[in-house]
Amino acid sequence: MRYVSTRGMAPRVDFEGALFSGYAPDGGLFMPEELPQLDTETLRKWSTLSYPGLVKELCALFIDPELIPRDDLHDLIDRAFRRFRHPEVVHLSRLRNGLNVLELWHGVTYAFKDLSLCCTGQFLQYFLEKRKKHITVVVGTSGDTGSAAIESVQGAKNVDIIVLLPKGHCSKIQELQMTTVLKENVHVFGVEGNSDELDEPIKAVFADVGFVKEHNLMSLNSINWSRVLVQMAHHFFAYFRCTPSMETDPLPLVEVVVPTGAGGNLAAGCIAQKMGLPIRLVATVNHNDIIHRTIQRGDFSLAKAIKPTLASAMDIQVPYNMERIFWLLSGSDSQATRALMEQFERSQDLRLPKELHSQLSAAVTSACVPDEAITRTMARCWEQNRYLLCPHSAVAVTYHYHQMDRRQPSNPWCCLAPASAAKFPEAVLAAGLTLETPAEIRALESKETRCAPMRRGDDWTLILRGAIEGLSQQWRGRAQSST
Repeated sequence: MRYVSTRGMAPRVDFEGALFSGYAPDGGLFMPEELPQLDTETLRKWSTLSYPGLVKELCALFIDPELIPRDDLHDLIDRAFRRFRHPEVVHLSRLRNGLNVLELWHGVTYAFKDLSLCCTGQFLQYFLEKRKKHITVVVGTSGDTGSAAIESVQGAKNVDIIVLLPKGHCSKIQELQMTTVLKENVHVFGVEGNSDELDEPIKAVFADVGFVKEHNLMSLNSINWSRVLVQMAHHFFAYFRCTPSMETDPLPLVEVVVPTGAGGNLAAGCIAQKMGLPIRLVATVNHNDIIHRTIQRGDFSLAKAIKPTLASAMDIQVPYNMERIFWLLSGSDSQATRALMEQFERSQDLRLPKELHSQLSAAVTSACVPDEAITRTMARCWEQNRYLLCPHSAVAVTYHYHQMDRRQPSNPWCCLAPASAAKFPEAVLAAGLTLETPAEIRALESKETRCAPMRRGDDWTLILRGAIEGLSQQWRGRAQSST
């Protein structure tokens, strides 16, 4: 299995190359050169597997056994899921009136990103130990990515991690989950800006190919192929748990409702769909509606500003995984994808070609959910089921209620729940509900914190480069003293 850039100007790489690269050298994103096609027989076989079992099968399709032998791969995945609170790792809650909520948040940080990042962290450490190498991971976060990335590599001897968080733009608990980790290899910066602004210095650093090489830099944002690969399992698991029967021919369709910001889960769903999983995707967004506008009207252009919402982890203007979706739906046309993305980067304004837009709207439908609807949905779900949704999960469930109120749906569907309500007490309060905070989260309040500032007016790129250079020097010093 080889990986190619969506922009077609970078050399092909194997899984290890895609894992360590993040962005391809030509600015594109890595995608598998070919997608395995799954027949009905294979899907029937997979339908009884656990969530970790599905991750193992999917990873085996996309990672050559010469790179990670099968027994090692299974051990790494078992190790990745060891600290999850639920015995199933991922759990489907079946609520009233056909509402299926797939809980993706039973990991240490109470968010879905634990699922893919714990596996990615294991893959990284496997290769680093083998190659006796060190890397510095640089992550920009709008909420949950930072804490899940920290959790996946904290204490690892071959990895340093730098996280940039948008000060005041994520929930207090999300911030504490990052700033209370005092391990030596964890370095957190609080940026006086929003998540799109803090992506700028990261992009600037990664654009310097020589610097990236010299300091062994990589990112664990949802641009990383390994994360998208593991997230494909959400869609297979949702399908198998919600389909009425695996015995019909053709297999029934299931709608998967995906609350989305940067589009990682959505790209994973599009790939699963292309591999033969009979799902219909619904992308649900908050007020920051670039994905919704793209699906509805082919309008992939930036709004004037990000609007802060209750679903803060989705307050994103630049959903970079849409590039993967454009490439996939254009029949792997890297020349066309490169032209589109370069135009978007130049003008921040793009109208999709007619053919691509019709492919996109055939694969995915969408809905945009304002804050008032989020709190209304949280209250309604509690009233009907005594079930507490986080605001991001409520974005998906709003679509369910809207459809239920209008018509009896013809297909079963499943709403992905990316985080626990426990992480968003402010939103729970706004919905007029009360929250019983888990003891682990309450304990964060009394822990010591560590966070370096990046203030308005500072040169953030310069600060980031300086931090990276300092970590490289320390590593070289340690490596020399141990020889």
